[in-house]
Amino acid sequence: MSGGRWSDLTARLGSAVVLAAVAGVELWLGGLWFESFIAIVTGLMVWELMRMIAPERRGAAVQMALLTGFAVLLAYHLPPLYRLPVLMAPALVGAGQVDRHKGIYAIFALWIAFAGLGFIWIREVMGLDWMLWLVLVVVATDVAGYFVGKLIGGPKFWPRVSPKKTWSGTAGGWIAAALVGAGFALQAGLGASLLILSVLASMASQAGDIAESALKRKMGVKDSSNLIPGHGGFLDRFDGMMGAAVFVLLAGLLRAFGGL
Repeated sequence: MSGGRWSDLTARLGSAVVLAAVAGVELWLGGLWFESFIAIVTGLMVWELMRMIAPERRGAAVQMALLTGFAVLLAYHLPPLYRLPVLMAPALVGAGQVDRHKGIYAIFALWIAFAGLGFIWIREVMGLDWMLWLVLVVVATDVAGYFVGKLIGGPKFWPRVSPKKTWSGTAGGWIAAALVGAGFALQAGLGASLLILSVLASMASQAGDIAESALKRKMGVKDSSNLIPGHGGFLDRFDGMMGAAVFVLLAGLLRAFGGL
């Protein structure tokens, strides 16, 4: 497996094992341990974002990383009315620090911050089981998409944005997510609605992946950074997870307000 189309598999698997081990411990501990872990990850992603858009602003990248991580950590403990302004603040401040692509920076920085809040909200409010469901849906989508796409190939999903993704891999991800949903539904005694929710979360995950791919293509970079061997950066690894987390957060809020 050292060459050809599987040449990156060893590095990807090794990094995935380490990430899974660290994230698994943080998920199990919950509370401030998990919140701090998410704050660090979101800060690193904003650092990568700033480095892609304005590589010359190294100091600003560190500052925005720290500010975003603190905002995510703080927002969860504030009344709901204050969460949006707190999460928006670092995105707007960061946008003022770049000379170009201010709107792109603000949108992606806000997405990262909301995803961070989503991770914490799902783990602390919905519970560990729902967080595990989300992780498994996204991982199953990613793994199935990778292997099915490699083995079957076929027409590209969106070649201008993400030339490696195929329709076969995309559909494989949906099927894998549905299977994860079916497993959780059987265990928890839930209905088929969880299968639908799982597929929608899978689609949101893929949308996050595509959005990050579009950002990298716009910025002319291959990876968001080189912090994670085989995966690039934290944005490369968590883009799908962020898309799914924001979707579940919004769905949960809509349900809480009687919208579902």
